[in-house]
Amino acid sequence: MYSLIGSAKLNGIDSQTWLADVIARISDLPVSRLHKLLPWEWSATTPQVKAA
Repeated sequence: MYSLIGSAKLNGIDSQTWLADVIARISDLPVSRLHKLLPWEWSATTPQVKAA
């Protein structure tokens, strides 16, 4: 978990925002698309979402 949060920070992503979005979306994605939630994929394809 620490390495994923560190990766988010290295990619210029707010780790709290990223983690909240991942937790909200992970159950709706098929296994073949889970890689889209990794920090380096998320920043390129996902618009920034406000943290709750």
